Amino acid sequence: MKILIAPDKFKGTLDARDVAQNIARGLLDVLPDAQIEIVPMADGGEGTAEAICAARDCSWVECKVHDPLCRKIDARYGWIDRQKLAVMEMSEAAGMRRLSETERDPIRATTFGVGEMILDATGRGANEIIIGLGGSATNDGGFGMARCLGYQFLSNEKELTGAVTDLQNLTKIEAPVAAGLSLAKSRTQPSRPSLQLNIIAAVDVKNPLLGKNGATRVFGPQKGATTDEIDALERALARLADVVAEQSGFDQRNVPGAGAAGGLGFGLLSFCGAKIQPGFEVVAEAVALESKMKDADLVITGEGSLDRQTLEGKTPAGVSRLARKLGKPVFAIVGRATADRDVREIFDGIYPNTRPGMSHEENMKRAAELLRENARELAETFGVGL
Repeated sequence: MKILIAPDKFKGTLDARDVAQNIARGLLDVLPDAQIEIVPMADGGEGTAEAICAARDCSWVECKVHDPLCRKIDARYGWIDRQKLAVMEMSEAAGMRRLSETERDPIRATTFGVGEMILDATGRGANEIIIGLGGSATNDGGFGMARCLGYQFLSNEKELTGAVTDLQNLTKIEAPVAAGLSLAKSRTQPSRPSLQLNIIAAVDVKNPLLGKNGATRVFGPQKGATTDEIDALERALARLADVVAEQSGFDQRNVPGAGAAGGLGFGLLSFCGAKIQPGFEVVAEAVALESKMKDADLVITGEGSLDRQTLEGKTPAGVSRLARKLGKPVFAIVGRATADRDVREIFDGIYPNTRPGMSHEENMKRAAELLRENARELAETFGVGL
């Protein structure tokens, strides 16, 4: 029997490779002759660069950048020299993991360090950059990143360089002409900005920039924003979007994924001419998931929490859809699972780590052990009659 294991991470507990390896160990306890292929996955969130680099001839490079609060740190990204391809995650520079809980401050937090990573890659001669947009601590619409790339944000003649809420007074954006960038409309057609390389923004959400489903109102509270700050941030990003649209002729605020990473999706679209793509599709293509799945008799995926959000482009849903397309049975081994019928019916079976009377903390602590236990149960059930 050929088994493909393609899970995402269990956030805060195990990375995708650890998840896959523990599932494999449990399967082999029952099916010792099984041929198992492990393909750690991601969907644009944290772990995206790891997943792609694990499957490709990729080296890691380091660069000096600024974290969300402008402290100097070392960040890394993947580099494939023969393709001049950089594979990075915005969270390396501007992620929540860079801050303690008491430091969360989306008014001050900046994506400036993401711009520094982009510039480092272009300095290496990058032709293409893939950047995962999960795990952000920021809500600046790409304001900091664009400033790093040379854009100037003006309130009349005064340059805005501080808090993102200062953008409420934005009147004009000047692009760095030396970089070949422009936000000025011609008489015949708008002008899309370009960094003279292809940037793919890999996202795991479909949120627009603004509104009740936008970056600020959905994700701002978990980044530390108060009710008053949420209103101010929303006004600032709305003004940013208005000025970009006025000057460029392109209004990117409602593009699905524009609200990813605190609006960095919008910033990459507007200031770098990036393309937004579902992160699962980006990773699946990079690791050749479909070709590997064609040879499998059984597919197993997983993530820490299986819920309604899973259907919005998360790894297990992507793996399931591909398996269905190829006519393969697909199972999920997860930390916990919703009772939602729409979620559960996309799998042939779901094996959650939760146990009666077990706390969430214990569930996380024993995740590896429980994964092996569930894998053995799945193997015993699926292996009957083989």
